Amino acid sequence: MNAMVLTRAGARTLEACEREMPIALPGKVLVKVRACGVCRTDLHLVCGELPHPEIPIIPGHEIVGVIERIGDGVDGLALGDRVGIPWLGYSCDRCDYCRTGRENLCPKARFTGYQLDGGYADYAVVDARYAFKIPQAYGDAEAAPLLSAGLIGYRSYRMAGDARRLGLYGFGAAAHIIAQVAVGEGRQVYAFTSPNDEAAQAFARGLGAVWAGPSTEAPPEPLDAAIIFAPIGPLVPAALGWVKPGGVVICAGIHMSDIPSFPYRLLWGERTVRSVANLTRQDAREFLALAEKAPIKTHITRYDLRDANRALADLRDGGLEGAAVLVP
Repeated sequence: MNAMVLTRAGARTLEACEREMPIALPGKVLVKVRACGVCRTDLHLVCGELPHPEIPIIPGHEIVGVIERIGDGVDGLALGDRVGIPWLGYSCDRCDYCRTGRENLCPKARFTGYQLDGGYADYAVVDARYAFKIPQAYGDAEAAPLLSAGLIGYRSYRMAGDARRLGLYGFGAAAHIIAQVAVGEGRQVYAFTSPNDEAAQAFARGLGAVWAGPSTEAPPEPLDAAIIFAPIGPLVPAALGWVKPGGVVICAGIHMSDIPSFPYRLLWGERTVRSVANLTRQDAREFLALAEKAPIKTHITRYDLRDANRALADLRDGGLEGAAVLVP
């Protein structure tokens, strides 16, 4: 099969390779990849910002495909099912975290496109426990961003509680999905972008944001909560400065630059800073059910599989509206 492979940690580019077709061992399924989203986590991986990747590795954890082989012991899935495969690709199901529905914190967890080969390829083999049926309302490429940008965004969004005024820092793939969920639930969205990124601000307003501006500016109203999707540590104290007492700032990324020191007065008033770690199977079930009912439109730019490096470069340079998706 064809694959784009990271052959050296921190190489910054992927190599086009031919790989052996993977085999569906017991508990696993072989999926013919129809689309794979390009996530910022992939960019962190390729640039060497994530520790201890499995090398060589095929990146990609926003996979949509069709099951072509089923290993022994798999229930609930059939040949021809269209499924999505997210970031979390394995958990032990035995530790205290797993037994309490928090497999996202499992110490033996393994991750798709990081420690397990992912979807920048013609085929992928995945643990059947982490293959989820995709709502029929979405095309293959349109569904791909739901598998990470949507799922991690949804977990972050739930941590905002009943916040009515919600700030979103970094208006990319995840924010453009969650903004639609929030607006659909009657919340006010305030979008913070890079300075001078008027295109992203217009995009946010087009999706229902009541205000959009640079992250260096104050919102017109205090926020009840803020979600930081951009991997920029200094945004944490910046967001705390605009969140009301009792509010929460949620760090949604797997990787973030260091958070600088800040005065205690920004945290005082029972404000909270918390992180989001991965996702659970329940997150996937809930969000995909919501996506089936809610009018969420994913805005995508398609790339051929061979153009994965160009897609990563466009993501790094901020030249995308919504999400990039590779189509083999």
